[in-house]
Amino acid sequence: MAGSVNKVILIGNLGSDPEVRYLEGGSSVARFNIATSESYTNKSGERVEQTEWHRIELWDRLAQIAEKYLRKGNSVYIEGRIRTENWTDKDGQQRSGVTIRANTLTLLGGGGNSGGGGSDSGSSDAGNSSYASPSRPASAPAAPRQQDPVPPSMASGSDEDDLPF
Repeated sequence: MAGSVNKVILIGNLGSDPEVRYLEGGSSVARFNIATSESYTNKSGERVEQTEWHRIELWDRLAQIAEKYLRKGNSVYIEGRIRTENWTDKDGQQRSGVTIRANTLTLLGGGGNSGGGGSDSGSSDAGNSSYASPSRPASAPAAPRQQDPVPPSMASGSDEDDLPF
């Protein structure tokens, strides 16, 4: 196999306000859970809704944005990668879990509390706001498309027509 991909895309709603910690080195980390759900009709014709909970982790700038703007119930779009973590709980039991380390966060309109985020800019725009981790290269503007070189027979500017029709 030439390479591998570890990428997750989720759209869901926060189950609680983000918990943000500031580390000694100046870094910050925000953790929260989001719920994604799907519904379907089972064989007996009953409508079933299935909800999955995902543990999300944001670092540094994204953590600070989450602390400032995210609240329980907000809808978010998350891009990141899956990380399996092992730890010992307070009772001494070995535990493991899956965390999504996000590198892109988009605040989606709707969902949550009406006063859910606010903005320092004073804008009342209810649109989406998207943020990417600074460690992730920002998408550069597209380079101007280079035109295919003109064949020498056409570049000469001669009036002769070499076309077969």
